[in-house]
Amino acid sequence: MFKDNLLLGRRILVTGGGTGLGKAMAARFLQLGADIHICGRRKIVCDETATELMDLYGGRVTSHGVDIRNQPAVDEMVENIFHEGPLTDLVNNAAGNFISRTEELSPRGFDAVANIVMHGTFHVTHAVGRRWIAAKLPGNVVSITVTWVRNGSPYVVPSAMSKSAIHAMTMSLATEWGRYGIRLNTIAPGEIPTEGMSKRIKPGDEAGARTKAMNPMGRVGTMEELQNLAVFLISGGCDWINGETIAMDGGQALAMGGNFYQLRDWSDDDWAKARESIKAQNEKDKAQRG
Repeated sequence: MFKDNLLLGRRILVTGGGTGLGKAMAARFLQLGADIHICGRRKIVCDETATELMDLYGGRVTSHGVDIRNQPAVDEMVENIFHEGPLTDLVNNAAGNFISRTEELSPRGFDAVANIVMHGTFHVTHAVGRRWIAAKLPGNVVSITVTWVRNGSPYVVPSAMSKSAIHAMTMSLATEWGRYGIRLNTIAPGEIPTEGMSKRIKPGDEAGARTKAMNPMGRVGTMEELQNLAVFLISGGCDWINGETIAMDGGQALAMGGNFYQLRDWSDDDWAKARESIKAQNEKDKAQRG
């Protein structure tokens, strides 16, 4: 679909680029000639991903260990990147989410999602965007949201609220920063199974099983489809797209709402099992971080 070296000369930062969707998008950008920066809280994971991608595709991937909830750390990272040369594009992919009945949600649990998704995304966008404006450079931001920004979702209220904030930021800055040649859009993918998503959002389910049963097209999404859409939004193929949220979910949100309303049928025992599964995954992640 895309010609070789389509992204040659582009310098792209992908947040949460060490794993999952972020890693897949970074890989495709690299294949098409871009210089890539990836960041995440676990620098060792980003380092391993950078090495893996360069071994596979050549090119250059620079990794950064940063917690995007920490605004001064974000600003320092972005300053270091721009000191070497300005970014051309930003992909806001870093996120966190888990299912919970909202009445059982703790303030800490709410902040764990909101501080990454809402605050962190703004910190990175602001740090990059104001440098583009100061240097009189165009720029392009693609953020990953969810279809629930249009209709909300029970049982993932911190995510629904925070992703809706990114949706609002995208529309707001598209109109404010458009005159500087900076555009912002979002992709709202349906289920593309990844380990982190499956363990915290659909614990106990076979990956993709629920989506396949409900989706109008009878399947989940693929990484390749996300890669292709992200590349198109960055490629310059239609730079007049600005302020849009593009759903990529096989029509599921139109047919079924695309959210977690079906969990209303869960019993107390189902929720207890889900909490234990999520807790076990969190402990595993802590152990991996050392």
